[in-house]
Amino acid sequence: MSRRVDLAVVGGGISGLAAAWEGMRRGADVAVLEAGGRPGGKLGSSPIAGIDLDEGADAFLARVPEAVDLCDELGLGGDLVSPATGTAYVWIDGALRQLPSDQLLGVPTDLDTVAAAGILSPSGIERARADLTLPDDRPAGDESVGGLVRRRLGDEVLDRMVAPLLGGIWAGDCDDLSLRVAAPTLAVAREREVSLVRGAAAVRAEAMDAAAAAADRPVFLAPRGGMTRLVDALAERLGDRLRCGAPVTAIEPEGTSWRLTIGESGGGPDASLTADRVVVATPAFVTAPLLADLADLADLAPEAAAFAGSVDYASVVLVALAVPSDGIDRPLDGSGFLVPPSSGRLLTACSWVTSKWAHLAVDEGVAILRASAGRAGDERPLALPDDQLVGALLSDLRDTMGVRAAPTDVRVSRWTRSFPQPRPGHLEALAAAEATLVRRSGRLAVTGAWTLGVGIPACIRGARAAAARVLAVT
Repeated sequence: MSRRVDLAVVGGGISGLAAAWEGMRRGADVAVLEAGGRPGGKLGSSPIAGIDLDEGADAFLARVPEAVDLCDELGLGGDLVSPATGTAYVWIDGALRQLPSDQLLGVPTDLDTVAAAGILSPSGIERARADLTLPDDRPAGDESVGGLVRRRLGDEVLDRMVAPLLGGIWAGDCDDLSLRVAAPTLAVAREREVSLVRGAAAVRAEAMDAAAAAADRPVFLAPRGGMTRLVDALAERLGDRLRCGAPVTAIEPEGTSWRLTIGESGGGPDASLTADRVVVATPAFVTAPLLADLADLADLAPEAAAFAGSVDYASVVLVALAVPSDGIDRPLDGSGFLVPPSSGRLLTACSWVTSKWAHLAVDEGVAILRASAGRAGDERPLALPDDQLVGALLSDLRDTMGVRAAPTDVRVSRWTRSFPQPRPGHLEALAAAEATLVRRSGRLAVTGAWTLGVGIPACIRGARAAAARVLAVT
């Protein structure tokens, strides 16, 4: 069967749902086609220890507007909660050391405070101090996060502070990540001052002033009950405009419109949909062949297909564990801890879930931990079966935070090819690819975490802009 809509959105993750919501708000007849059995993509939850717990991202940045605004529009604004603690640790030299608050994405803004924390060695501190007097060596354009930090502050700051934080957010190698995409605030700091320490201090001071002006706005927020609440609210508004189990296998030009071929789940006959405009909100490796087929059919933006196909991804595994509280040797007095890549451990981070989220209704004798493994260049966790993976992570948790007791419940969430890895020059290449699409047809746009970033606000911002852009074309 075939029907016609104003806007078809390919992909029902947070980007696709946000694009569709923007289309609805603008009065468009919308259809969302999601290949999987449920909407939300990497935002989902499942039970452990009697509660539903996020399997992917569990919060979003609150001091940028996009996610907060969307929650307000959906009636969730009054039901947002913030983490109970902002204290975090990093595993250095065999001990958990508190990460100082005087830092910006791991770049220290007060070297004396960092020295007192014991995170950097005396030689590492002295190397970082050299930043204050080094000459101006800023390159034109983008560079890697690692290139900037190594050049200004030395290898130790990158390895022990920036890589655990920023590399953890992206599951990436800082030496390969675009500064402008992965760490835009550090890009601003670089432009602000020759010294990265001084530039980071200035940017952080401005952020703190803004936070003071909006004292009721914490750093992170999430809907009470988890990020699935946001997905469910969007899915409810979309109703039967959202169709799951509907992979789009081809997009073809049909006059000024588009014909989308839909492969039915279970091997049923193909169906189709005609749309005046299309937003493709799928991972880059799904987007690329769809655009490549278009290029073959109508010489439509082969550059865009090539760019999408060039985006690499990293895979991660998140293991949630319910552990008797009296079987852990140290107090869980923070949100968790990070592990530098140089440690060689499988464990990359551990979130102390029941300390981080005070509203969770969990037995007080149970601590829920969420251990992360996997990053760009480290596929070991993907190769291990669940029992071996859990055993290896429990060994790391014993060594790092004294977990002695066996877990009473375990949940393993595998996210294969889930974190895009934007390289230096990514935004310029993206702009060029999008320009070729606009020149050939402004009625089709691409969006997703691979375009502007992995954070939920960035996904929402890019998706809503893409929907607005194609709907503005007459």
